[in-house]
Amino acid sequence: MRSQKVTFDNGKGQLLEGRLDFPADRLPHNYAIFAHCFTCGKDFSAARNISRSLASEGFGVLRFDFTGLNKSEGDFSNTNFTTNVEDISAAAKYLKENYKAPSLLAGHSLGGAAVLFAGSQIDSVKAVTTIGAPSNPAHVQKQLGGAIDVIKQEGEAKVTLANRPFTFKKQFIDDLASMSCVNAAKELRGKALLIFHSPQDATVNIKNAEEIYLSAHHPKSFVTLDGSEHLLIDKKNAAYVGQVIAGWAARYISMPIEEEIKTVHQVVASLHDEDVYTTEMKLGKHYLKADEPESVGGHDFGPTPYELVSAGLSACTAITIQMYARRKGWKIDNVEVHTDYGKEYVKDCETCEESIKKIDVFNRSIKIEATDLSEKQISRIMQIADKCPVHKTLTTDTRVVTTLM
Repeated sequence: MRSQKVTFDNGKGQLLEGRLDFPADRLPHNYAIFAHCFTCGKDFSAARNISRSLASEGFGVLRFDFTGLNKSEGDFSNTNFTTNVEDISAAAKYLKENYKAPSLLAGHSLGGAAVLFAGSQIDSVKAVTTIGAPSNPAHVQKQLGGAIDVIKQEGEAKVTLANRPFTFKKQFIDDLASMSCVNAAKELRGKALLIFHSPQDATVNIKNAEEIYLSAHHPKSFVTLDGSEHLLIDKKNAAYVGQVIAGWAARYISMPIEEEIKTVHQVVASLHDEDVYTTEMKLGKHYLKADEPESVGGHDFGPTPYELVSAGLSACTAITIQMYARRKGWKIDNVEVHTDYGKEYVKDCETCEESIKKIDVFNRSIKIEATDLSEKQISRIMQIADKCPVHKTLTTDTRVVTTLM
């Protein structure tokens, strides 16, 4: 995944810092904004992993620190839930002016509550996703504990959250009290809503998801995150959320036609240092991951490079056989191609200096399901299998021409 640092004005002269995550070819089909959880930040694991998962499905994803948090400018004590919503709108304006207006908003916990409000205010947004969001933003007061009384009596108090001190003022509490995600969900008329929540969420009870869902108009969907905790620390849970969002959102956002995407190469692979061996790929207009097994240090999130090569041979063989059969008017109900790759010691050629050497071998087995084919026809089909284009490429002299971009 490619990621670059960006900064943009929050509308009050303060610069907010974000990361813009791109798909492998840096040509997103749509842009999205991800809003992080309460006092977290753009680099919190859930924000990073969900954004990366969305980027691997072709989205450009902007995740940023709200005003006064981490590397964004501003005084946190002067912020509140309303300023969070305003920050999301500022992020949308930045994308519109520099890339493309966002069509998708996603938010985690209080960030999920914020995107419900921002969703109805940003015209370009067609789909909104909440993850473990409270139905009432005032829910976060629970995290302030006994400091609430001090804030109400003295006007402000310092609270330590996740080992960091934050100053909260009374205006923060008053602002939360005036907000309702139930009402905000009703205002999303015509925009799709997807709600994620875990039944085991001990921070925000799943009852909150029910209240948001019941108040929203269709189209709306709910996906349970069974077994997950509130912060989505587990990378696999976060990746799952991103994958589901991408598949769901495709029904509601506009996907550019192939001619509108100026691809330079047929296949692009991109590997960031932090991802170890998990490689994001774009094949034509399709997205895929490649990886290595855990036994060699990978995450096993996708097929290995040699499995991809074997897949190309298997797919090409099956397609070639069915193409030939259709031209001949033969009916093949199904063709299966099983391929294994390895290196074996075999007799390569009689005239080689080393007649016995280790060469690449693709072991291919073909299963044909057909009721009306003769043995002669099946024999011919097996001959045609050896004529599939990928087979020819693998068994003839091939050059790889490498240039530095």
